[in-house]
Amino acid sequence: MTSTQEGTGLNVTYDFTGRTVVITGAGRGIGLAAARFFHAARAVVCLVGRDGARLKEVADSLDGARFAEVDVTRTSEVEGLVSDIVSDTGRIDILINNAGILRDRMLWNLTDDDWDSVLAVHLGGPFRFIRACTPHFRKQHFGRVVNVTSYAGIHGNVGQTAYAAAKSGIIGLTKTAAKELVRFGVTVNAISPVAETRMITSLPDEQRDRLRSIIPAGYFAPTSDIAWALAYLASDQAGYVTGTVLPVDGGMSI
Repeated sequence: MTSTQEGTGLNVTYDFTGRTVVITGAGRGIGLAAARFFHAARAVVCLVGRDGARLKEVADSLDGARFAEVDVTRTSEVEGLVSDIVSDTGRIDILINNAGILRDRMLWNLTDDDWDSVLAVHLGGPFRFIRACTPHFRKQHFGRVVNVTSYAGIHGNVGQTAYAAAKSGIIGLTKTAAKELVRFGVTVNAISPVAETRMITSLPDEQRDRLRSIIPAGYFAPTSDIAWALAYLASDQAGYVTGTVLPVDGGMSI
């Protein structure tokens, strides 16, 4: 089924009517693109992040979207939000774990706080949200979880010890949760994207050019392209796909 949202240029060949979607890190980049996509496909969308003003701005542009300022490292806030969403909408169907921070430094300059903060957000956040959503997924006998990992989590990257470790941990979390939850009709997958996000645009030109040169496709994808991959893994049609890490990277991981 196709749904089109006027004024957005989106022609979405998925219909998520009746589905409630929670997206962390939804204020910008991939999370924002996902929010727009799922909204265009008629899902009930809940935007999650730490910048309440930015989330409100996005929610106001998406009629009917909800938003919540939540620290994904705090169990009480995560569990409270999931409970509120289920109370308001009657269910929770799709979880997109996208929230992240950067504390890029060479290993010998990395502090305990840098390490703890990055792992708490990138890895602790998905764990807390999956754990909080699981009782509702099991009750419904349906759930879709898509975690956002990274090329660095598979191959490592100079200056990103904490980030790479967290993203690698997401892969282990994804595969284990997939094995544990599939019996309840829940799939858990991850994507490894390369996209034109704020992290990429903030790089010096020389570093951007070097990174682009190792992408066979020769360019950074628009974030809307990443949203299509998220939508597939979140769809009913992907019910037999679980525990996978899907590279959406223009061939970079070949």
